[in-house]
Amino acid sequence: MEMRLDGKVAVITGGSRGIGKGIAARFAEAGAAVMIVSRKAETLEQAADEIGQGCQWISANVGDPDAAAEAVAATIDRLGSLDILVNNAATNPYAGPMIDVDLPRWEKTIQVNVTAPLVWTQQAWSSWMSEHGGTVVNIASVGALHTSRILGVYGMSKAALVYQSRQLAAELAPTTRVNTILPGLIRTDFARVLWEGERGAEVAESYPLRRLGEPSDIANAALYLASDASSWMTGQELVLDGGGTVAFADG
Repeated sequence: MEMRLDGKVAVITGGSRGIGKGIAARFAEAGAAVMIVSRKAETLEQAADEIGQGCQWISANVGDPDAAAEAVAATIDRLGSLDILVNNAATNPYAGPMIDVDLPRWEKTIQVNVTAPLVWTQQAWSSWMSEHGGTVVNIASVGALHTSRILGVYGMSKAALVYQSRQLAAELAPTTRVNTILPGLIRTDFARVLWEGERGAEVAESYPLRRLGEPSDIANAALYLASDASSWMTGQELVLDGGGTVAFADG
C-alpha cells in the first residue's frame, strides 16, 4: 500500500525544526495539508517556506491549554478538518539526578511533555476526531525504557507519555488510533549536546547500525502511523534507535 495522506489535515507541534519539521515535510510530500505549531513566528515562517507545498503555521505556546484550543479551532477553520495530530513538542530543562530536581523544572517538564499532549489530543478529539475519526502520533523517546544518571526526569516524562498513548488508544477506538514513536539519538538541535563531537561518534558506534538517527528516519515512521498502511495498529510503540536497545553489552 502506498503511504499517502491526500485530503488529510495534519497538525504538528514543535514543527518548526528538527523531528517536527522533518515530519511536516514528509507529510506535505505525501499530500497532506500541514499546520506547524511552535512559539516563535519567525522560525515558523521560515520553516513553512522551506517545507513549501502550502504548509501553514500558527504561533502558540504548546503548553498553554488556551493556545491549544485556539490553534485547533484555527486549523479546522482554515483547512477544514483535523485528521492527524502529531504531539512532537518537548522540553528538557533539567539534567541531573531526579532526587535533586527543583519543582519549577520538574513541573515544566511534565507540563510540556505529558500534560500538553493530553490537552492537544483532547482538543483534537472534541473538535473533530470524535465525530470524524483520526490518528494521533506521539513522539516519546527510548529514554522511556531505561534509567539514566542525568536524564531521568525527561525519561520519566516520556514513559508517562507512552502509557498515556496506550490508555487513549483504548478509549478512542475504534474511530481514532493513537501510537507512539520512541526515537534514539537523533541529530537535531534539541539533542545537540548529546551528539556533537566525540560523544556522538561513540553513541553511533554503540548502535548496531553504526549511525545516529536523522529527522527523516522518524518522519518515515510517522507517515506510516498516520497513513492507512497502519490502519489495524493502535496503542503500540515503534522503537527507532539504530538497534541500540538490542546492542550487546560488550559492543
